[in-house]
Amino acid sequence: MKAVVFREHGGPDVLEYTDVPEPHIRSNEVLIQVKACALNHLDLFVRGGLPGIEIALPHILGNDVAGIVREVGELVTWVKPNDEVLLQPGLSCGHCAECLRGEDNLCREYDMIGYRHDGGYAELVAVPGVNVIPKPATLSWEEAASLPLVTLTAWHMLVTRAKLQAGESLLVHAAGSGVGSSAIQIGKLFGARVIATAGSDDKLTKARELGADEVINYTQAGWPKEVRRLTNRVGVDVVFEHTGAATWEGSISSLRNNGRLVTCGATSGYDARTDIRQVFYRHLTILGSFMGSKAELLAAMKFVEQGKIRGVVDRALPLGEARRAHELMEDRAQFGKLVLVP
Repeated sequence: MKAVVFREHGGPDVLEYTDVPEPHIRSNEVLIQVKACALNHLDLFVRGGLPGIEIALPHILGNDVAGIVREVGELVTWVKPNDEVLLQPGLSCGHCAECLRGEDNLCREYDMIGYRHDGGYAELVAVPGVNVIPKPATLSWEEAASLPLVTLTAWHMLVTRAKLQAGESLLVHAAGSGVGSSAIQIGKLFGARVIATAGSDDKLTKARELGADEVINYTQAGWPKEVRRLTNRVGVDVVFEHTGAATWEGSISSLRNNGRLVTCGATSGYDARTDIRQVFYRHLTILGSFMGSKAELLAAMKFVEQGKIRGVVDRALPLGEARRAHELMEDRAQFGKLVLVP
């Protein structure tokens, strides 16, 4: 089969479109014909190499997959060949205390499709049967692939961790990212007033079209003062953080007293400064968030089926143009998701 692999860590140039052996499934797995696979920042990190993390090489990236079931293992009875599906990206042991509590994202063996397990930059991918979710019939393949990881991440951040309430104000950073575009929609779904940031006028316009009530260009100095102005100098109830060092201090100062900051990433750097006095004096809460449970994605998918959450696709490229897709993501040239199509 055709796939995109890398044999050493490095820049986009290490990605190679080539022939590789087809995967063989175990008794608890399914074989999926990939119809679309969306990119995530994790793809860039894994390709470049993560400190202390060993990836078996050659490796196939790709966390977000939509496709058709081609073969099922003998223990898989809930799906059948030719079913149209998308995949929950998280992999867990299924038997530890965390998994049995429904917190599989906290499993000590947690992994992701495309992280240390070969992923969807290929014509075929083998995954555990428990990761299969029916694809809503109204979605295109590209839309279906754009949803799982970012929807799950944003849902866990806002609904489970920050417990966003109707009438609250929410600051969403990097509206043009996949997770940012998902957070805007979830924020509006729960009745929040959403203020979104982005780095260009075009992205700010698209953020408004997606539902943001107010928009701010975060490349302009003093953007936290604009947050204060838009909230009558009070600040927001919740900050949706995932960019890290570049916005961290501004995010802290943008919170109201008793505000909550929830973070899932650090794409601009992890070494950020926090004035601890701000945290205790203003009763701030800082929440970490990592992925989410399989049950949470199923909960969010109900709203996808109702058309209240949609996949935001910037563009689709042929699988063989994975290198170009990585370059676009590194340049932050997209609004929403970049999707590869075998």
